Amino acid sequence: MSENVGSTKTIAGLVKWFDPTKGFGFVVADEGGPDILLHANVLRNFGQSSVADGAAVEIVLQDTERGAQAVEVLSITPPVADEGVPLDDVAAVSPEELAEIEMEPSRVKWFDKSKGFGFANVFGRSEDVFIHIEVLRRSGLADLQPGEAVGLRVVDGRRGRMAIQVCSWESALKE
Repeated sequence: MSENVGSTKTIAGLVKWFDPTKGFGFVVADEGGPDILLHANVLRNFGQSSVADGAAVEIVLQDTERGAQAVEVLSITPPVADEGVPLDDVAAVSPEELAEIEMEPSRVKWFDKSKGFGFANVFGRSEDVFIHIEVLRRSGLADLQPGEAVGLRVVDGRRGRMAIQVCSWESALKE
């Protein structure tokens, strides 16, 4: 039995991959070392049901008999945007303008990761809000579940209302 089993420490790293269907993924520490297990329950305690591959995280990890695992997520920073994906409606909004758009409480209608998009309904409004996978990724999320409560920043795009930022409900409440 290792003398480090049970010890904890705070580290920074990047999400290697996370699969919400499987309920887990892995983080690679900035300092190197073996992959760190990130379980969906730990992510849920932070207020998110998924996290985008490549997102920067700060976590508390614990050494266990089976290896290192995250026991708490302290912060998540979305991955750097892929400039090769054209999202004209999103690109036209500066970070300052984005911060001034009111967060709207919403519920996910459906989201299909393989198709790369889905829709949500803003509470008190009848029209759907389009959510593109790249907007989700830029927001630090990897997937959404039907019925999931989220906060959306929405603009009127060429084809109707579309999300330009998606936050977990818990994050939206903090704003």
